[in-house]
Amino acid sequence: MFKKIISVILASAVIFTGCGSLPEKDSSKINIVCTVFPVYDWTRQIIGDSDNINLTYLLGNGSDLHNFQPTTDDMIKISDCDIFIYIGGESDKWVTDALLNAQNKDMKVVNLLDVLADSVVEEEVKEGMSAENETDEETEYDEHIWLSIANARKCINEITYIVGFFDNDNSQKYLSNANDYLIDLTALDSMFQHLFEDNPQTLIFGDRFPFRYFVEDYNLDYYAAFTGCSADTDASFETITFLAEKADELNADTIFAIENSDCTVADAVIENTKSKSQSIAVLDSAQSVTNQQIESGVTYLSIMQKNYDVLQEVFQ
Repeated sequence: MFKKIISVILASAVIFTGCGSLPEKDSSKINIVCTVFPVYDWTRQIIGDSDNINLTYLLGNGSDLHNFQPTTDDMIKISDCDIFIYIGGESDKWVTDALLNAQNKDMKVVNLLDVLADSVVEEEVKEGMSAENETDEETEYDEHIWLSIANARKCINEITYIVGFFDNDNSQKYLSNANDYLIDLTALDSMFQHLFEDNPQTLIFGDRFPFRYFVEDYNLDYYAAFTGCSADTDASFETITFLAEKADELNADTIFAIENSDCTVADAVIENTKSKSQSIAVLDSAQSVTNQQIESGVTYLSIMQKNYDVLQEVFQ
């Protein structure tokens, strides 16, 4: 294990020591491949305008990690890259085969569920959910780690350390970029904390629920139609009725959905409440961002800021 001590302006934004052994590496151009958008964007913020790194985002066509399958071109990019960063959950089972055929045997593979270790939680089937029929008894972990800013900080720490090792001549630049970025993330985290610290809330989702890490960060409760990783789109009548009754019980005037949803389930929940007057608010889970959106200026930070704006309007 390599050790570095780095001081920054905010204690909560300190870059910590990376873990695990790293391969010997020369000073040639570095190829980094990331699967999901948040990981790609974190890495992009770290490397800044570096000419020493080629950065690839695999899911740039708008797929989310639950239904992504790599193309032949994707497999080639992975095979020869220097650093491969992925989530490491149930949806990433294809990675095992991809790495078996890798040409670069010195590749540094970063499994972010392993990086987060004890911070990772199991997929939760909560009261009222339309649960999928599962025959596999293997533990399934919630993959949506990036929706916790606290988790984001830990992942950024690790990525910064690894990139700095591979490009040691520019490591201080990467540290500086990361620290500036972490300060911005910490400020947004504080805004979320302030929004909810004296105002505990329960979110009702007529949709999939990928925000488990988020609600745990801010001590929120929730009810939802499906788990975050569910492939279902049609909720049972029992689920719709349950959520409608919860909305009545809690006097909720908003039903939440996620980006790209047709809001069919959310609409059905509203139609089964007593008042039938709730509005629908959309939160963005950042799991289907396209290259075109990136070119238009979308970032992880802008998505999380937009989520804050939505929640502030609903709860203040």
